[in-house]
Amino acid sequence: MNRRIQRASIVVAIAMLGLAGCKKNVAAKAPDSTAAAQPAPPAPKPTITLRATPDTLDRGQSTSLQWDAKNATSVQIQPALGAVSATGSRAVNPTSSVTYIATALGPGGTASDSARITVRVAAAPPARTDARPSPSVSSAELFRQNIQAVYFDYDKADIRPDQISRLQADAAWLKEHPGVKFTVEGNCDDRGSEEYNLALGDRRANAVKEFLIKEGVPQSSMTTVSYGEERPVCREDSEECFGKNRRAAFSPAG
Repeated sequence: MNRRIQRASIVVAIAMLGLAGCKKNVAAKAPDSTAAAQPAPPAPKPTITLRATPDTLDRGQSTSLQWDAKNATSVQIQPALGAVSATGSRAVNPTSSVTYIATALGPGGTASDSARITVRVAAAPPARTDARPSPSVSSAELFRQNIQAVYFDYDKADIRPDQISRLQADAAWLKEHPGVKFTVEGNCDDRGSEEYNLALGDRRANAVKEFLIKEGVPQSSMTTVSYGEERPVCREDSEECFGKNRRAAFSPAG
């Protein structure tokens, strides 16, 4: 009886050992690498400061630009300076007021700052007035300086072609001075009778008057008179002298 019990105990022990040896080993679960990964932090944004000392100066003076950039891979200062180091200073001498702009560029973006420099420009000295002003010229003198006499052929009252430009210049000046009153004087040489020359001088004066009216000179600003042969400017007995006396002259009124 005891032997049977011992055998049964041995069988049970062997069975239990078999069961233990047949138990399947299960591998440990690997950690989730995706859940464990953390996103990289963003690159810091660059910063920059720019200052001018002094920021107001007279033309010809210099000032100093100072700048300081952080988290930047490149720095530019415009105008004129271009690429510079991240931190530094530079003397500048602007000739007129200007705004400098500093730009910092880095992985985290872009930043900028500006500095305004005001340049004072000295006022120009007043013009020297050493020379004395010339005395004023009377209107009558201006008239004589600008108005030219015109000349006629022998025994003629027609305006000669070579005298047209003279009369046009006279008309232009008179239109610029509409308040000027004047007289057109008809003159002749001394050949012919006194009565004939008075009539010829009258025709010459009126021919000039009509020409000036057509050019736009007001009729109310002029009168005519004939002096015939009474007022010669030359008394020699020659054709050159006769030609100088065959004229229509001008005199300011008053």
